[in-house]
This record gives sequence, C-alpha cells and structure tokens, in this order.
Amino acid sequence: MIITYHGVDFFKVQFGDTILAINPISKESPHKGARFGSDIALISLLKSPEHNGADAVSRAEKEPFIVNGPGEYEIGGVFIKGFLSKSNYGAEKNGGECLNTIYTINLEGITLCFLGALSDEKLPAKTVEAIDGVDILVVPIGGDGVLPPAAAHKLAVQFETKLIIPSHFGDIGISGALKTFLKEAGEEGAEQVEKLTIKKKDLEGKEGDVVVISSSV
Repeated sequence: MIITYHGVDFFKVQFGDTILAINPISKESPHKGARFGSDIALISLLKSPEHNGADAVSRAEKEPFIVNGPGEYEIGGVFIKGFLSKSNYGAEKNGGECLNTIYTINLEGITLCFLGALSDEKLPAKTVEAIDGVDILVVPIGGDGVLPPAAAHKLAVQFETKLIIPSHFGDIGISGALKTFLKEAGEEGAEQVEKLTIKKKDLEGKEGDVVVISSSV
C-alpha cells in the first residue's frame, strides 16, 4: 500500500491497480490539488470544495465510485464504513456547523481511519467503539474550523493506533500547527517522507508513531 498526501485533507491510497482518493480537492477550490483517476472517492464534507472534488479524480476512462456519507460499503474487495461527526471548516460560507463523515477503510489486512475535517474534540462513545482497532489514523491538526494541534493529538492517542498521520497543515489552518502537534506528540525530530509505503508486517511494534507525509502540491 502506498499513501501520498496532496494538501488540506486530500490523500491518495494505492494498492495494486486500485486507487482511492480521500477528500480530493475540487477544481473550484483556491487550493491546488492533484489530478488523477481513481476507482473510489471518499468525500467527508459535501459543502467544501477542499473536500468534495470528485471532479478532480475522474477521467474519461475511469469514473470513481463516490462515497459521500455514513454507511457501510463494499467496493471491489474494499470495505468502507462512514460515521457522522461535525466540522466547523468553512462555517461562515456554509451557514454554520456542517456534517463531516469519518471513514474507516479495510484493505490488505490494514484498517485506516480518515477523520476528514473533524472539529469534534470529543467523539460519542458509540463512534469511538465502532472505529476501534485502527492501524493508521489520519487526523486534521490545523485549527481554524478543524481540530487544533493539542486537541488533535489528545484525540488521536485515544485510539491506540499504530501510526498517526497529520493532515490540514502548511498553507492552510493556523501557523505552526505541525510544529505544535509534533511537540505534543514528543516527536519534534520526526522526519517527513514523500510517500508512505506500508505493509501489515511493517506495523508490528509500533504504538502511536507519528509519520509526516510531505504534500506533493
């Protein structure tokens, strides 16, 4: 499995010939995002052009299966669950708080969880229980409508996940969010990688390790 980061909360997950786009950035957004064809596109925040860009990951020869809300899905051997949560990202434009979908994805024996544009600092116990057993957690850390760095780390460690990957930092969110998050995690010296290539066996012995994937845009 190969995971790359394309800014805001946009990730590409590739395993074999199958490509997933999580929260692709729309062509309507002022933020630049990657363009590629995907088999599946997961949308956490329907009203946000930073998260609803199925148009950016569609090609004439490849139209993705779009998942844009809570529920259970099985698509080509990929098992996906969506859970309702809240986001304040873009609240002024969207007329207040919006519904955000948290996704878990199970493939190649690994369970990933993408929190999207989450602003809830405390999730309902039922939701936490439902997404228990996550191997890789992607958490927004930028504040300004999503979780701020300290709250993001506090929430992330509750899941006792193997790896934690921050998103929503850099040219979006509050200044210095990544530095603050790494300090909270005690990993100020963490190196950034251009992409994360991972197999199930690589997760053995890891306990909440932070991996920073550099944005490709």
